[in-house]
Amino acid sequence: MVDFENDIKNCIQALSNGGIILYPTDTIWGIGCDALNSDAVEKVYALKQRPKEKSLIVLLADARDVLQYVATPHPDIIAIVENFDTPTTVVYDNALGFPDKVVNSDGSIAIRVTQDTFCKALIKRFRKPIISTSANTSGQPTPDIFSKIDGDIINGVDYAVKYRQDDKAPRAPSRVVRIKDNGEIKILRG
Repeated sequence: MVDFENDIKNCIQALSNGGIILYPTDTIWGIGCDALNSDAVEKVYALKQRPKEKSLIVLLADARDVLQYVATPHPDIIAIVENFDTPTTVVYDNALGFPDKVVNSDGSIAIRVTQDTFCKALIKRFRKPIISTSANTSGQPTPDIFSKIDGDIINGVDYAVKYRQDDKAPRAPSRVVRIKDNGEIKILRG
């Protein structure tokens, strides 16, 4: 097993102090912070130079955690999420408990239940959801491997995870969907 214990400890310390991290996800490398800390979320927007009206993705470790952060999820949401065969971010209406800066102006929230071993371990140990947004300045190309991440992004975080920095296999962002009342999945980004 790959040892990423030091990365987990350093990430939790940065996140607990309101800092931001650069970390590998089940898709591309992400910039993250404590999703419940409004000031930390503001730092992510500033680093990315991202317009405030463009909301961010939240990562959770388990499908059942969706029930804690969404007021009216589909009744079969846990089974639906657990059956995704590719990294999928779901846009939910009626977000609960997140700062305004994380929630879209229409009250929706984009949540992905991660299948990545590192992310699951980090979120479970931190015991809070974390932000996940691409590791690039807004409007710039999304880097598909660590070596393509701009130095300003790397230098702008409080901690950059060492684990998987040498991976050369390019990865793609998650698909983004909405789940209709009848359980049908509408793809927003393939």
